[in-house]
Amino acid sequence: MNSKVLNKLLQALAGVAIATLSNFASAELGKVEVQWLGQSAMKITSPEGKVIVIDPWLTTNPKTPLEYKKLEALGKVDLILVTHAHFDHMADAPALSALNKAPVYAPAGLADSMATLGVMPAEMAPRFNKGGVVLPFGPNGGIKIIATHAEHSSEFRWKNPETGKDEMRSGGEPQGYIVEMENGFKIYHMGDTGVFGDMKLIGDLYKPDLILIPIGNHFVMSPQDAALATKEMLKPKFAIPIHYGTNALLRGTPKEYTDALGVTTTKVIALEPGSIATF
Repeated sequence: MNSKVLNKLLQALAGVAIATLSNFASAELGKVEVQWLGQSAMKITSPEGKVIVIDPWLTTNPKTPLEYKKLEALGKVDLILVTHAHFDHMADAPALSALNKAPVYAPAGLADSMATLGVMPAEMAPRFNKGGVVLPFGPNGGIKIIATHAEHSSEFRWKNPETGKDEMRSGGEPQGYIVEMENGFKIYHMGDTGVFGDMKLIGDLYKPDLILIPIGNHFVMSPQDAALATKEMLKPKFAIPIHYGTNALLRGTPKEYTDALGVTTTKVIALEPGSIATF
């Protein structure tokens, strides 16, 4: 082999090695972090460092670790998603939004109510609805949000400052969220929901890699219904059970969920409040 051919071969091999190392480094850096903060509150950090908080009920949540009861402890938050109007899902959304100047995406009726009643500025509660693809960081931002159906209710209880009395206002329709990261990893936060047949359609359409699934019973799916939805309809790679153990009525447990799942390809990750799973 002459020297020119040898040099070209060595250069080609070096290029392959550099490309391989570069891809390895990107894979190591490009992780998705999911932190459970009790009930349905989740902090999700994207591969490029965007922070999304879903259903922020923290300051009075008995399951939220003490260090996260101060909203500043979350650090910079770029986007807030609210699945429905019940206090245990949206109580801290206005304050967290004001602290970070982060928009709150919520059911349309809830967003309208919050803006009309002065709970938060209208420009921080952008309107959207189920099914459409939302690009919260712009067309080149790499993150996509899709609101889905959820089988629940969504009343917004508002204290009238003039009377000091609670009033019930429109909370819009409850929903879940498909959150697609920059690297294509898809998370399905199911919100509060009972099982419904179109979960199979959601699974077929969006193919979530990870589901954040309520298992508490009474207000949401039982562990057995959640197992059915997981195994027969959604078929994700990973599942993190949420919305359980906050009070005596939410009696479902991760063990009941995994027992009902039986043999499955889905890996169940039962987090303790405050702990983080990395994907």
